[in-house]
Amino acid sequence: MSFVDKSLQCSDCGITFTFSAEEQEFFATKGYTNEPKRCPSCREARKAERYGSSGSSGYGSYRPRRQMYPAVCAECGKQTEVPFEPREGKPVYCSDCYNKVRLRNSR
Repeated sequence: MSFVDKSLQCSDCGITFTFSAEEQEFFATKGYTNEPKRCPSCREARKAERYGSSGSSGYGSYRPRRQMYPAVCAECGKQTEVPFEPREGKPVYCSDCYNKVRLRNSR
């Protein structure tokens, strides 16, 4: 298949950018069917926004740290952190007690 440079308009900043034949060929080898919506600058800015400043370093960049919430374990009373906001009336367990409760309930 023969690819030809295309001019596309960025959905973020509105500038016209070139989607080169080489980029199109690369997209095709990866199985991508959609053309890019953003110019290279806006793509980099979006990656940095999503993954922090190291997002532009490409693959293998770290994931943003998950927000954790303080809680008190309903089983042992120990202070712990959980990846969800605890709600009143719902028990929250530390990881040790969670595993014990889960085993108890699976029998």
